[in-house]
Formats: sequence, structure tokens, C-alpha cells
Amino acid sequence: MCGIAGRLNWNAPIDPAQLAAMIGQLHHRGPDQQGFYNKGPIGLAHARLSIIDLSGGDQPMCNEDGTVWVVFNGEIFNYIELRAELQRRGHRFATQSDTEVLVHLYEDHGDALVDQLNGQFAFALWDVPRQRLLLARDRTGIRPLFHTRLPGGLAFASEVKALFALPEVPRRLDAKALGEVFTYWAPLPPHAVFEGIESLPPGHVMSVDARGTQTRRYWDWSFPPAPIEDERSAAACADELRDLLIDAVRLQLRADVPVAAYLSGGLDSSIVTTLIRHYTDTPLRTFSLTFDDAEFDESPWQQQLVRHLGTDHTTVHCTRADIAAAFPRTIAHTETPIVRTAPAPMMLLAAGVRAAGYKVALTGEGADEVFGGYDLFKEARVRRFMARQPASRWRPRLLERLYPYLKHSPASGRAMTERFFRDGEAHFREPWFAHLPRWTTTRRITGFLSPEWRAAATAADPIATLAAQLPADISRWEPLCQDQYIEAHTLMSGYLLCSQGDRMAMAQSIETRFPFLDHRLIAFASQLPPRYKLMGLMEKYLLKRSMDGLLPDALRHRTKQPYRAPDSQSFFHNGEPVDYVADLFSVARLKDAGYFDPQAAIRLFDKARAGKVIGFGDNMAFVGMLSTLLLHDQFIRR
Repeated sequence: MCGIAGRLNWNAPIDPAQLAAMIGQLHHRGPDQQGFYNKGPIGLAHARLSIIDLSGGDQPMCNEDGTVWVVFNGEIFNYIELRAELQRRGHRFATQSDTEVLVHLYEDHGDALVDQLNGQFAFALWDVPRQRLLLARDRTGIRPLFHTRLPGGLAFASEVKALFALPEVPRRLDAKALGEVFTYWAPLPPHAVFEGIESLPPGHVMSVDARGTQTRRYWDWSFPPAPIEDERSAAACADELRDLLIDAVRLQLRADVPVAAYLSGGLDSSIVTTLIRHYTDTPLRTFSLTFDDAEFDESPWQQQLVRHLGTDHTTVHCTRADIAAAFPRTIAHTETPIVRTAPAPMMLLAAGVRAAGYKVALTGEGADEVFGGYDLFKEARVRRFMARQPASRWRPRLLERLYPYLKHSPASGRAMTERFFRDGEAHFREPWFAHLPRWTTTRRITGFLSPEWRAAATAADPIATLAAQLPADISRWEPLCQDQYIEAHTLMSGYLLCSQGDRMAMAQSIETRFPFLDHRLIAFASQLPPRYKLMGLMEKYLLKRSMDGLLPDALRHRTKQPYRAPDSQSFFHNGEPVDYVADLFSVARLKDAGYFDPQAAIRLFDKARAGKVIGFGDNMAFVGMLSTLLLHDQFIRR
């Protein structure tokens, strides 16, 4: 895993000091080595975290005659197979690195090289004879890549802070993108939260030459039209799924350094660790997060699997005070406002992995999106059932079977149930129907904005913006497939893989890997009938069945409990706020930043101080405001 940066300038040579300043901002992504290529209109820079070919994999890297250069962030898991095929076709390799397959694949396949890759990546490739830059990002958006237009060309980097090393790049929040964060938890690509900076969307390539810029989608999640039928039995599908999972895990264990695994106590990480134990020779080293609050802590389940598998295990305990202390650094790495504190403990977990001497960790992230694991999918099924007979009094009672792990469940009272779950009921045939209650709750944050920022942030209809990006045939898909697609393109790619995933791990120079996001698994699961994913109200039915005999039944059939962490309560102790929080929520600082209405913000601050912020809406508003103010301090006010 690494950090990449670069600049294309048709009008003048690239200043080496600018390249050094850009990559210097990404030292955490690649503390082992820096490298540069600067010739003609292009300058490339690389910060390396050495994982494969420790002695010979330095970048930028080129082909035999120096006509193709690349800087690469990520891993190509099938590089051994690709390398063998390329050698059969006459290509000569100078290293054992997975990076080198990119330049030779480009020689044979051009931009279509991305179709050959099984991996998680962002790279920039310079074609010297054609004077052409190619930027590419992996299928699901695991690795980030940002770019900005500049006079005479553009600049790109793994993180926005590297672009801000260039003095001509402005530092202003984008109101529309902020409105999207306060709806979807992340900006919709290609938006970034800063004006003038864009994110290359997942599954896209962008080419730049003297004639202009072209962006093309090369991959997307795809589902067949309803109804989906499959003549194979559930048992046969479960066997095929298990074989795919074993191969995905096997590929993602490839490294020239030791590899660890996150163990949350849930089904998905339990599957990954179990497959490592039973189907590979990799020593099983696991790491878990624990909390003081029983509502968030899953240590009993973690310890059950540790005993079952006999893993060498480390627990990283996270207190509310730890979250408050880590939160400013968390925002420095997310580079965007967030509405939950959950990324902060993930950064502390990565620190524990690094302290133990590891650079790589496998995680179970992605299984819920691929195999229908979230409560949202079950909830949407019930809400569609309710919408067909809105006068029914017993259909809403099905919601009481959801959220057993929540102290303040949205299904805990009849009035709350009616208010929350009937939101958007008239739109139950629309592809985004499942997500409307969540988006409405999150969008309440815009009510705390100052009049000027509220007007700008809410000027565009976020639903219309999203609808314009959806596939033309999505209305023909099964409802569950529609729900999965939108979840994968909003919360997963924008927040879970970015703010909570890549950024928190790389803050500690840790590379996380995601076997459930192997594109072969996604393609397999997308063709399954919905009942194989959501059987009644049992989530991930086929995934659970595939692990029959490998996982203890108590773990295999455990109800999904999403990873969460204490939110607003982390920033107060006995009614006293943490110093930096009190400072940011002062009238003077709120007015100076200008984003929020000071009176509304202070009212919520006082409510949180009194311990009365318990609902999702107020907690997200408090964390969203705090993270925005920290972002302003760190990147704009400085």
C-alpha cells in the first residue's frame, strides 16, 4: 500500500520541490521509501509501504525501454498468474513486484488492462510516446484517488492534503458536497467536499492528453432483471460460494510480510479468520476492538471464536476518552466531515496492529452489501410489505423483530415506528425507497447550518442527483438488488471503505484487504435469487449455509450487530466538555467558521453536555458539526 501524487503541466516543467511537497504529505501512506519521475510535462511521485518484493519494488516503475511509467497504490492479487502469462508472451521483468505487471499489461491491452486485474488499486500511468496520462481506480472504491484542474493541466493524489501542498489550489468547502455528506454520509462521486477537487469514481479510468480529458466506467455492479431464477439448489450454491471465498482469501494473503486479520465477533470477520485457519498455512494473528459500553462491545463473541480457532489474539480497548483524544487526528485523515465517531476506534485498532509489527490486515467488510446483511434490507422488505396495506395494524409489528442490539431502537415504540418507518411510503416503488428514512434523519443536520450555507447546501435535490447516476435498467431489478446497489454506491464506497476504511488504516501505515469485495464474489452473488441472500428476515442465508460445519452454530446464526461506537457522549465527562470541543462550539469560533447557526449549535451542545442526546439524529448532528469545525480548523483556517 502506498501514496501517489503527480502533476501534468503542458506549459512549463514541473518544479521538483512541488512534487516533494505533495508526496511529503503522504508519508503515513508510505513510510518506507520515496521515488520520483519528472520529465517533460509530467511529474510522478510515490511513497512506498513495502509489502511485495521488499528490495526491488521501488516506484515509479517503467517497462524495459522506459516508454511507460506508473505510480501505484494498492495490490494486484492475481499478479503471479498475470506475470506468468505476460512472460509467455515475451515480456521481460526486472522485479518480482505486482506493480510491474501494470506496465506490461498496458503494452498489450491499453486502457483495458484494468479488466485483467483482481485487486484494490489506484494508479497513474504515463505513456511517453503518446504523451498521455491514465488514471484508474479499483472496481468498488477501496483505494482513493483525487484530482484537480490547474492552468495548463491537472494534479492528482491519493489524498486531498497532497493537492493542498500546491499553493494555487484553493481551500474552500463545497456547499453541495456538504449537503451530500449530511444526507448520504459522504459526497457522491465525482464530488469531494472541497471546491475544485474531484474524486475519480470507483470502477472508472480517466485519460488526459493534449486534446482533453475522457472518463469511462469500466465496471459496475450489475443484476439481472426480476424475477431471478436459479435451478441450482441452495446446497450447490453454498458449495460454490465456499470455494470462491477460499480462493479470495488465499489470493489476498499474498505478501512478503506477515498478514493479520481483524476479528470483530460478527459473522463476516469470523468467516475470514476461519478460512485462513482451515485452508491456508498462514499463521493466524487476530486483532479486535472492545468497548466499556455493553451496547457496543462484542468481546464475548470475539473470545468464543479465539478459543474455537486458537488464534494468537490481541485486544485493543477503546474508551470514550480515547475517541475524544483521537478525533482531531481522525478528521485530519478523513478529509471530510463524518456523522459518526466509529472511524476513530478503527484508527486505534490499526495502531495496535502496527505496534505488533504488522503491515497488512484482512477484514470482513463488504459482506453485508454483497450478501444482503444489513438491517436496512430486512427493514425495507417489511416497509414494502406495510406499504401495500398501509391501514394494517399488524404488519408494522414485524419491525419489532429488528434492532435487538439497540438501546434506543427506532422500532421500540408505536409512535416512533409510525414516524420513522413510514417516511417516504408513497415512493415504495422507487429504487431508493429503502434508504429514505436514513437519509431523512441524516439530512436533519442541514437544519443547523447558517442561512447562507443551508440555502447553498440544499439548493440541489440530493435524490435527483443520485437518480441521475443510477443504471437505466435499475427499475427492472428485484427490490433487494436495488437496495444493494444504492448501498454499495453511497455508504460503502463513500464512507465505509474511505473514512472508516482506507483512511484510518493508512493513518497508521496499515493496508487493509477485503476478500468479500473480490469482483468474482460480487458477480456470483448478484446473480443469486434474493431468497438466497435474505430468507424471510434471516440475513446472509447462503453465506451462513456455506460455513456449515466450519463455524460454531451460535456464531453462524448470530443476529447481525453493526459496528458502532459511542458518539456525542465521548466528548463530555461528568458534564464537562473536552477542551477543544468547548472551544470549537464557542460563539466566536462558530461565527468565525460561518457554517452553522451559533444559537442552534450551542443548544445542541448544551443538550449533549446534559447527557440528553440519545437519538441517531441529534448524535449525527453533533458529530457532523464537530467534524466540520475540525476540518475547517485543519485545512482552511490552519
